[in-house]
Amino acid sequence: MTPIVLVVTGRVTRAAVPGLCAELESLLYDAEGTMRDPAAGVDCDVGGVVQADLALVEAVARLGLITRRAGGRRLRLRRVPPELRALLDLVGLTDVVNLGELG
Repeated sequence: MTPIVLVVTGRVTRAAVPGLCAELESLLYDAEGTMRDPAAGVDCDVGGVVQADLALVEAVARLGLITRRAGGRRLRLRRVPPELRALLDLVGLTDVVNLGELG
């Protein structure tokens, strides 16, 4: 099954987090609120992020929560920069998201 993919690029600010959440929800649900592809995995490509900071960690945490609420799925991060990997480990989120290959 082809995964649902959200690509995050640039610098993620706290103000951008709600928009990323809305974008993921639009990928997961149709206009009527019906879940699309319930068996599909959810991948988040963070290889294009320019700065790993707590705003990005907040975004990952919220995206992970949205993914879990969509049928118990788990968010898989792809192309994770080492700095983000270290921050996720520091705040204890490595158990919440699936860290894909190093990027």
